[in-house]
Amino acid sequence: MSARKGEKRAPAQPTRHLVAQNKKALFKYQLVEKLEAGIQLLGTEVKSLRDHQVNFTDSYARFDGNEIFLFNLNIAVYEPASRMNHDPIRKRKLLLHRKELERLGGKLRQRGFTLVPIAIYFSGPWAKVELGLVTHKTAGDKRQTIKDREARRDLDRARKCRDR
Repeated sequence: MSARKGEKRAPAQPTRHLVAQNKKALFKYQLVEKLEAGIQLLGTEVKSLRDHQVNFTDSYARFDGNEIFLFNLNIAVYEPASRMNHDPIRKRKLLLHRKELERLGGKLRQRGFTLVPIAIYFSGPWAKVELGLVTHKTAGDKRQTIKDREARRDLDRARKCRDR
């Protein structure tokens, strides 16, 4: 159905297509805050992302001057591009509003906070990175996470057997 003359139509929400998720970061770090940022990519990097060729190992974000860059994110080379390929582990600029940059700058100056990528996805035609402001977990926190996950798994298993 089309909108009548003079009526405004609600804007359609772009769909979110998940490319990769950093599950290791969610285990190693305590998540304090999440935020979304655009990422500046080359054409071959976009094609590799659409093929899910990305690795988060040891990737992090930090300020370099007045801008935030993503370091050590490995986006594999796009084989059909041959000699016009990109460097797989280059620093990539993150696109945030100035107010977000200022707010993040204050939090990152505090001791113990790190900015790590949690997920990469496409929102419409644009590549986005979900960043997490995190602190390191202690060994006890990691054990508690494992204990909670196993308890949840046992409950699900018991519920599944009961429902049969």
